[in-house]
Amino acid sequence: MVQDVRTYAGELDEDPGRIVRSLPAAWVTFGGIVKTERYSTSRRKYIATGRFVVVVGDYNTRSEQSARQGGTVRDEVGTNLLVESVRRLLTGQDLGLEIDYFEPGRVRTLFNTGVAERAMSVFACEFDTRWVEHALENGKWPERGAEADRLFNRYHGRLSDPDPELLNLGILYQMQDSDAEISGLTELREQQHEQNEG
Repeated sequence: MVQDVRTYAGELDEDPGRIVRSLPAAWVTFGGIVKTERYSTSRRKYIATGRFVVVVGDYNTRSEQSARQGGTVRDEVGTNLLVESVRRLLTGQDLGLEIDYFEPGRVRTLFNTGVAERAMSVFACEFDTRWVEHALENGKWPERGAEADRLFNRYHGRLSDPDPELLNLGILYQMQDSDAEISGLTELREQQHEQNEG
């Protein structure tokens, strides 16, 4: 249906005559994070909503209508069919990433114009998705050796040591109207190993 699918790098800002030679085509770009909301009472998890845009374009030597609707020849796809196909292929998909399914958004006209005796039609198809972002604890730095902080480890950023593990839990309970005390110390690590063995 298209000659190429690429990351958008300002192709539409170039000479339109050059673009026409690469059509029909699709370009993909990240439109930015449009909203971030707190997800938990701990203030350490947030839902980020990101917008991705697929730009599709085609041309036709006959008319602007043919550039949108396609022509009689199989290679004359038209942007209407490209928009429909992109929305069909991406809606409800997560592409194997840790994100929510893509939801279709607006479809906007970018160009409906003539270029060098050819009619060019270009549309932008928006898709929104969400993912969870984890914030650092207040006053902490990324953790040394943690998978979530691998970039800070790789580039030798400032790091915090991991919090020590909770190995023991002590309890002291004083009976009301009595001098008697009940106390205990539980070693959590040993108990955990015994449960795994049993």
